[in-house]
Amino acid sequence: MTKTTENEQIFQNLRQIADAVHALFGLNCEVVIHDLSDLQNSLVYMKGDVTGRKLGAPATDLLAKLLQQTPERGDHQHNYKSVTADGRCLKSATTIIKDNSGKAVAAFCINFDTTQYFNAIQAMMPFIHDLESGIYPSKESFAKSANDTVKSLFVQTVEEMGIQPASMSIDEKTRFVEKMKRNGVFQFKGAVEQVAGLMDVTKCTVYNYLKKIM
Repeated sequence: MTKTTENEQIFQNLRQIADAVHALFGLNCEVVIHDLSDLQNSLVYMKGDVTGRKLGAPATDLLAKLLQQTPERGDHQHNYKSVTADGRCLKSATTIIKDNSGKAVAAFCINFDTTQYFNAIQAMMPFIHDLESGIYPSKESFAKSANDTVKSLFVQTVEEMGIQPASMSIDEKTRFVEKMKRNGVFQFKGAVEQVAGLMDVTKCTVYNYLKKIM
C-alpha cells in the first residue's frame, strides 16, 4: 500500500465516522476533519455547522499547539470547553490521527453546542426545587485568586438568571450586570475586563450597562 493510498484510506474512514457521529448527535453537533499537510487550509470535511466555518478554513490555535506537543504530553484533547464568536458554549474534542509511520496526517474534531441544554436545565430547576424556600444553601468557593472569585460569582449569577449571556436580550444583560454588581463582582480589580471576556462583549459595553444601573 503506497503512502498516498494509505492516507486516502484514512480520510475515507474518518469521513464515515464523522457522518455516524453527526447522525447520532444531530443539529447541535459539528464534526470536522483537518488535513495536516496544509495548515493554512486544513479543514477538508465538515458535517453540521456549529462554529460557522467553511471548507478550506485554517487549523485552530489548539490544533497548532497539539501538533507541537511531545508524545509524552499526548496528541489529543477531549471534553474541553470552547466558545464561539457569538458566545455559545461548546463541549469539544480533538484527536490527532497518524499513519503507519507515526506521522500526523489528520485531525478529527467534534464540537457540541451545549447552550440550549443549559438553558433547558435552568428553566426546569423551579419545578425540581423550591427556590423560594431556601433549599439551596449559600455557596462559597475557596478561590486561589481574585480571577477565580470573579468567575465563580459570574457562574452563580448565570445560574440565578437561568440563561446564558449569549442568549440574553439587552435588558436581560443589563439585569445580569446589575445582579453581578449586587453580588460584589466589581469590587475586584480588573473585574470589568474579565466579565467582558466571559460575556464575549467589549469592556466599554460592560461600563455602559453599569452606567444604566447607577
